[in-house]
Amino acid sequence: MAGGRRGPSRASYCRTPLNESGSLGGSSYSTSSPITGVRSRTRSGSGTGLSSPPLAAQTVIPLKHNKIPELPLEKSILFEFHLLFCHLIALFVHYINIYKTVWWYPPAHPPSHTSLNFHLIDYNLLVLTTIVLARRLITAVVKEASHNGKISVSQSVVFVATRFAILTGTGWSLCRSLIYLFRTYSFLNLLFLCYPFGMYIPFFRLNYDSKRSNLPPSVANIGPHETGLAIGRNLIRNEVEHLKMDFNWRVKEVLVNAMLSAYYIAFVPVWFIKSTQYYDKRWSCELFILVWISTCVILTRHLLPPRYCDLLHKAAAHLGCWQKVDPALCSNVLQHPWSEEYMWPQGVLVKHNKNVYKAMGNYNVAIPSDVSHFRFYFFFNKPLRILNILIIIEGVVIFYQLYSLLCSEKWHHTISLGLILFSNYYAFFKLLRDRIVLGKAYSYSTSGNSESKLN
Repeated sequence: MAGGRRGPSRASYCRTPLNESGSLGGSSYSTSSPITGVRSRTRSGSGTGLSSPPLAAQTVIPLKHNKIPELPLEKSILFEFHLLFCHLIALFVHYINIYKTVWWYPPAHPPSHTSLNFHLIDYNLLVLTTIVLARRLITAVVKEASHNGKISVSQSVVFVATRFAILTGTGWSLCRSLIYLFRTYSFLNLLFLCYPFGMYIPFFRLNYDSKRSNLPPSVANIGPHETGLAIGRNLIRNEVEHLKMDFNWRVKEVLVNAMLSAYYIAFVPVWFIKSTQYYDKRWSCELFILVWISTCVILTRHLLPPRYCDLLHKAAAHLGCWQKVDPALCSNVLQHPWSEEYMWPQGVLVKHNKNVYKAMGNYNVAIPSDVSHFRFYFFFNKPLRILNILIIIEGVVIFYQLYSLLCSEKWHHTISLGLILFSNYYAFFKLLRDRIVLGKAYSYSTSGNSESKLN
């Protein structure tokens, strides 16, 4: 009836409430628990009932973030040396593919006495390619030698001498190689040589530094060994925006560096060979893909260490997620107008931009219509998702290389695949070790939270 009392049975929840809470006597507004931060409106008087059931009846489960173990990470110089070593192996096997000979022919009329045509190799181009591949190692050594702490006079002299020797040797070798290449090859060849590296500096590095300079110091200074950002210090949505920007630029760093290395390893050497010389084009394209994928995996593990991924996971857990639902299916369910001032509990329905959304996380402060918030929660809600993706990619690459090794009939393919496999084995071992340790840590955290809920 129009003037009758509507009991709580006429309103339904997205899930069964864990406890019951009524309105405060004599007050027109009742404030929910500080966990939800949502107010429910009631009407005073005995002749009226609840026009909006209290959201405090839907308990928000407190989040507990356990510490993950400290996993050993390579120092910057050791990591760059390992990455350069893998690149030099790939470059070496490509030169085998290009300049191989048939040295096993009968000794009476041998076409060559060596396994490679060393006289056809352009060593100035080789020096330039090596410097480009070693650019990250050179930068890391110079930064390490630029230590500004309290050091003795002898250590300061050693650091200055190291920087001077590295920069002078690199600059002299680079200038000498470029002068020779300018005298030998056409402008088109030189444009092909410098095009990706010329695009890398103005359009990525400068923009990258300017973008990261706008980030808060707690986010912009997060390195492979530093993840000291405290979730909950500011508003959560602002923290997520900064973390999202930082993560996007780390991914761009991985993709661009991997593409640049694969380009100089697989494409540059074959562009400068003579037109009368034969080489396996299929193998060059296959090497480009293998180097690009392997470099992406190695750099991703370095730039997205477990501590950083755990930081993203915590931010996603506090951000929450909304799932769009059909309004016709929830016509009889209570729907609240969404407000950015509140932290919404799990299972509640809200209206936003003429659509209905359901809260999926324990905490939900994300904007329902923001697709970037949904993607952030999807990728980082599971703390091991990135690590699992890297393991799957590296496992597929190793399986393909093993299959190609079994099917290979040429000696240079066998040597090439065998050498490249060793670098992939090392990366796969580190990924698998991190997965086992972190899997046990997160499973222990989940079982601990389940036991506390039962208690």
